[in-house]
Amino acid sequence: MEGSLPVLGGELTRVAEGDPTLYTVRAAIILDQDGHRLVAKYYDCTFPSLVEQQEFEKKLFLKTQRSESEVVLVDGVTALCQRSSDVMCFIIGGPDENELMLLSALTCLCESLYHILRKSLERNSLLENMDTVFLVLDEIIDRGVILECESQQVIERLSFKTVSEQAFGFVLFDYITGNNEQREGQRRAALE
Repeated sequence: MEGSLPVLGGELTRVAEGDPTLYTVRAAIILDQDGHRLVAKYYDCTFPSLVEQQEFEKKLFLKTQRSESEVVLVDGVTALCQRSSDVMCFIIGGPDENELMLLSALTCLCESLYHILRKSLERNSLLENMDTVFLVLDEIIDRGVILECESQQVIERLSFKTVSEQAFGFVLFDYITGNNEQREGQRRAALE
């Protein structure tokens, strides 16, 4: 019997049930407090159409609203949930998937977003920084394969401005505007 259909390079490949596979994540979803989609990436064909995805997200939201549990079974898939102020983050895996592995990816996602968005994992900050959210997600999961579970590694890879880059930026700005020559002249006058 065949299982899910991971997408590899645009082609669908079949994975027999019970075979070990690296494709552990079927979807990563972030919903707001009303259950509306903020971010969603589906990595296989479990929910192929937009209508099916939206129906699944509605069921997922309703089931997690009634339950305080972090792990729920919805439509034959395992869903892990983590709440933060007015958003809910989900990692979706198969029914027999290792929940600890999925939880490590979910924790990495939430911690990375929390840190990169300046300790503000809220609906508005997610919408304002959607490009960064997708970069974080792509650093953690690629086509359903969990690549990273350490949020600090993700944060380091996505740190856009390091001290040396900022210093280089100021030197370049001074060079372009001619401020460096004025400073050199002031420093020479002070030394004399």
